[in-house]
Amino acid sequence: MSAPSVSPSAPTLGQQLAHTARAVLAVRQGRSLTDALADVPAPLRAGVQALAFHSLRELGTCEALVAQLAERAPPPPLRALMCAALALLTAPDVPGARYAAHTVVDQAVRAAQHEPRWQRQAGFLNACLRRYLRETEALRAAVASDPVAQWNHPRWWIERVQRDHPEAWRAILTANNHPGPMTLRVNRRRTTREALAQALAQQGVASRAVGDDGLELARALPVEQLPGFAAGNCSVQDEAAQLAAPLLLQGLPAGARPRVLDACAAPGGKTAHLLERADADLLALDVDPQRCQRITDNLQRLGLQAEVRCADAAQPPTWWDGRPFDAILLDAPCTASGIVRRHPDVRWLRRDSDVATLARTQRALLDALWPLLREGGRLVYATCSVFRAEGSEQLQAFLQRHTDALSAPAPGHLLPGLPDTVGEFNDNRSRGPDGFYYACIDKARAR
Repeated sequence: MSAPSVSPSAPTLGQQLAHTARAVLAVRQGRSLTDALADVPAPLRAGVQALAFHSLRELGTCEALVAQLAERAPPPPLRALMCAALALLTAPDVPGARYAAHTVVDQAVRAAQHEPRWQRQAGFLNACLRRYLRETEALRAAVASDPVAQWNHPRWWIERVQRDHPEAWRAILTANNHPGPMTLRVNRRRTTREALAQALAQQGVASRAVGDDGLELARALPVEQLPGFAAGNCSVQDEAAQLAAPLLLQGLPAGARPRVLDACAAPGGKTAHLLERADADLLALDVDPQRCQRITDNLQRLGLQAEVRCADAAQPPTWWDGRPFDAILLDAPCTASGIVRRHPDVRWLRRDSDVATLARTQRALLDALWPLLREGGRLVYATCSVFRAEGSEQLQAFLQRHTDALSAPAPGHLLPGLPDTVGEFNDNRSRGPDGFYYACIDKARAR
């Protein structure tokens, strides 16, 4: 799809739908949504992001409806535009907006009319969308037996979650189709949780305490509107991610200045939390130079210091000085299956084979870093995944390979919950932490 011209006046829904279709098509072709949104003109980006998130959360249903509405599969760009429009017709409530059905149809047709390659298809699009409005109940019944249409996840993903969490799989998939709450981490070196909650209340935003240092907001705010954000008083970090620092630090003797490794540190949220909670000699690694710069930028905003180095954690001979670490945090690369609420494109980008590939990477990192931990030290293994192959199964395999590894109490698999009920903290958001896995592994002392 070619880019539509942008009016100097307020963006129209048609312009936003055209760009949303391009973003959805990009994801279906294997490109991340973040990357695709970078191509959207700045005046349109916020609206397009909201519509793209919404479309991807409804994509399984919408693609099944397109198959019902069109005898022959439409060209991919037009199919993406149909899906973007159908997402607003099947689930009209987008966080912060609601669109009338006749407006959606009109603006989707206008978007097609402004695309030179698809102007002739505008009538076809109009007919399909109007047919959907006439036959909504019958069309939705026709796709109801399709699990991809029902749950808006790939079939392999649904089946894996069913196997891994037979009692909770419905709750997990349901939660994934709602935005997660905005949660802040208070920088206890700069302010208190009570002071930040009061400052938010003065802006009309209710909050409640979660974990040791967190505040969950009743509604999301742009970071520039967060009180004290620029001054380093807080960071945006999910409740589940805020568990890494306390789990690592509780395994260390009190009063010591530990030598700590954050092995896959970017963008630096867990690195910063460790330094906010303890005085430590901390080495933060990441293999990507640009992501290393993000770690540095985040630490500077928060008034914290660490050694940041661009290196491959799986290759210690290239960066390790031979001195053992008291504690190691390995937030390993994973499928990101636990943070789909915030990254709805992930489910459509991943393939079933990715799970085994990433599990091998996690295993290699664990085995490479374990010799770097001193006796009596602690390694915290974490992934933002709900898949057991990246969590409990990985831990059990590691314990079998390393007889000096002792499993300590840890949360294990954290699972996203059901959407909130109507009330102060509703806002169409899914409550509770993201999907995560934590294992605490202590190294036995030699006898």
